Amino acid sequence: MALLRPSSRTRRRGADRDRIWTWLMLPGTLWMTGFLIASLVLVAVLAVGTTDDLGNPRFGFDLSGVRALADPAYTEVLARSLGYAVLTCAICLLIAYPVAYTIALHGGRYKNALIAAIVVPFFANYLVRMYGWSVVLSDDGPVLRALRAVGLADGNTKILNTGVGVVAGLVYGFVVFMIIPLYAALERLDVSLIEAGRDLYGGPVRTFLFVTLPATRQGAAAGLVLVFLPAMGDFVSAQLMGGPDQIMIGNLIQDKFFQGQNWPLGSALTMLLMLVLLIGMFGYLRRTRKDEAEARR
Repeated sequence: MALLRPSSRTRRRGADRDRIWTWLMLPGTLWMTGFLIASLVLVAVLAVGTTDDLGNPRFGFDLSGVRALADPAYTEVLARSLGYAVLTCAICLLIAYPVAYTIALHGGRYKNALIAAIVVPFFANYLVRMYGWSVVLSDDGPVLRALRAVGLADGNTKILNTGVGVVAGLVYGFVVFMIIPLYAALERLDVSLIEAGRDLYGGPVRTFLFVTLPATRQGAAAGLVLVFLPAMGDFVSAQLMGGPDQIMIGNLIQDKFFQGQNWPLGSALTMLLMLVLLIGMFGYLRRTRKDEAEARR
């Protein structure tokens, strides 16, 4: 048994290697942490600041921007943003599961090529992709022309300047964030579990619900977080494919900072958005810890 124990030299060598990697990561970690904390502190301080006669921000202590968050107009925008983000997560999940399942379990030697075909277009500029998507969904675009051809739409049917257009843009922009973690979870899944599930539950739907879905729920949870966080704060989709009645909290923050010259209110809205995102993130981390604890039992 003594021969199986690592020697002191081996342990010391491993400790030295870990120390080297720690020092290499330290500059980048300090850089990112410093700027993140500094920006959060600045936004928090501005949230209780004031503005001068020209609209320039001034440090001070005034809770008028924070109290303004209770205005029904702002709570309506927050609720709309939350609803759009949740709906986007649900649609992305419905789209991503069949795609990830097919690639992971039936892609064969073309798995990498299929994943690359999904991921590579994502590296194109987000604004350019949204402009292209707005053309596809326009009144004279191919989507509405196809729907009119089969009788599912008429001349008055619109997708742009509606909530449907905003959600369609969010789904198009962030569905890849759902596909990748689901694909990773399905790639690690033992196929024999699915075969055993078919023997026990007798059908593909029941096998998916009782075997595949529970085994890949961590990947689904990661995908939900990765989609929810950017979708909640997005403003490009609402700006290009929505109208005045579909603005999201990201549009409201942009307006307060750049057009309304009300930095305290914009900062207060930013802190409110971050609070909502932190609640979602903490819920995900709590669920992950619970799953890990159950797996160790």
